[in-house]
Amino acid sequence: MIVVVSILSVLVVVLGYTTFNLLRKNEKAEDVIVGYEKHIKEVDGVVQFIDKRISEIDEKGAFKSDDEVGFFFERVKLLNDLLKEYRVEK
Repeated sequence: MIVVVSILSVLVVVLGYTTFNLLRKNEKAEDVIVGYEKHIKEVDGVVQFIDKRISEIDEKGAFKSDDEVGFFFERVKLLNDLLKEYRVEK
């Protein structure tokens, strides 16, 4: 009987430690995820602002006609389109 109680006591201690350790790791992972969500929301706000400004600026197509500015503007639009794929839908 004493052997069974000893084995169960050791098992309870080991399982308690592993549970506590996993809980700590899970809480750290949740903190990292919350930080990533905050960063993604900030990037989403910037992408929305850029998309709005690009639409306003090139409403008349004036930037497409100039070669040097048009090249840069097209690259900015391409970059914006790539970023829009990762926007957070609300």
